[in-house]
Amino acid sequence: MKDWLHAHPDVRTIRVAAADLNGQARGKRIPARFADKLLTEGTRFPFSVLNLDIWGEDIENSPLVFDAGDMDGVLLPTERGFLPMPWLEAPTALLPIWMFHEDGRPYDGDPRHALKAVVDRYAARGLTPVVATELEFYLIDDSGQTPRVPPSPRSGKRRMGGETLALRALDAFDVFFTALYDACEEMDISADTAISESGPGQFEVNLQHGPDALKAADDAWLFKLLVKGLARRHGFAASFMAKPYEQFSGNGMHTHFSVLDAQGRNIFDDGTERGSPALRAAVAGCLSALPDLTLIFAPHANSYDRLVPEKHAPTGIAWAYENRTAAIRIPSGSPRARRIEHRVSGGDVNPYLMIAAILGSALEGIEGGLEPPPPIEGNAYALDLPQIPDTWEGALAAFESSSVVPRIFRDELIRNYILTKRQEIRYMSELSEAEQIELYLDTV
Repeated sequence: MKDWLHAHPDVRTIRVAAADLNGQARGKRIPARFADKLLTEGTRFPFSVLNLDIWGEDIENSPLVFDAGDMDGVLLPTERGFLPMPWLEAPTALLPIWMFHEDGRPYDGDPRHALKAVVDRYAARGLTPVVATELEFYLIDDSGQTPRVPPSPRSGKRRMGGETLALRALDAFDVFFTALYDACEEMDISADTAISESGPGQFEVNLQHGPDALKAADDAWLFKLLVKGLARRHGFAASFMAKPYEQFSGNGMHTHFSVLDAQGRNIFDDGTERGSPALRAAVAGCLSALPDLTLIFAPHANSYDRLVPEKHAPTGIAWAYENRTAAIRIPSGSPRARRIEHRVSGGDVNPYLMIAAILGSALEGIEGGLEPPPPIEGNAYALDLPQIPDTWEGALAAFESSSVVPRIFRDELIRNYILTKRQEIRYMSELSEAEQIELYLDTV
């Protein structure tokens, strides 16, 4: 775990960081001479730190704060060990951590432990999820009153139209993307293809699939930190905010997954394009739980501006083969690679909670032998379909009253998440739209 740090004796400081319920990095700056102590003893901060609102404020009336004396948890290194932070000027090490009780028990309110618990359920059945994410983000000039596309470092021009799969758009920011891929390699983030998307200054980077859902979530979380930090070094901002521009498509975080059995065979593959009964059961589980889990997939006020018809984000609860208007898509290709694409989440999600929700709902379908409705054909926006909750308040109500959510997440995380979203809904209503954009642009 210390190999990278040993190879870089010029590193003088370490950042330790854990993901809170909103996916925000919470942690400390520590001199590098304490590296050995961090690896063996970890560090401490209050349990309540993983349950702050989007402003970084305590949750009012949280049992973690005054009622419990705001007591400390123990934060220990994850499997990643020390990583570089290429977006900072001085050589600096990052140590990802997660939270435990004093007696070594995982803290149930930690989103990384929530994902680990779901992965363990798969392992108990001799199954291994294979997961990949696709992350969309905007490069933004936020120096003025309103966000806009930054000028091309090559031409100095601003192109305000969408440029889907335009090499010109990628080439305009080639210096940034070259630095980004170099940094991903340094940080062991499995970055794959990059494309320009349909909004001005909007791009997507795919992260490679692998049989380690925790690493997939780590990679997505670290990638968001990296992109935002590196963009600032290049003179502009990067945002995974669900909907930075009203008139353009929002940012999604699509997730692809399949499941391997103990012999390494894809249980979604039956040798045909249709896929196996296990694939259909997983689809059914995802569809059934989707309304109750929307608060995970769309966690912020701005998230619901993305979930509108004909803006490349799903609104109806349906599945289909090779159809991007559906919430759940079965991509074409070799049967050996048969997989499910879950297309609901925005770029503003906590990757640990999102992947836990997707895999957990799929497992509910597999364990229950559920059967989905027939796949749709054609334009999902034009069909009479049950709808994904389209308001923050409606999503919170569905999450709070759900019978499936407690089968995926532990009680403490559910309680903390509900308290967090109630507080954010209350205080967000006091902000103007411009103030909300300013908040979300940098934080999520």
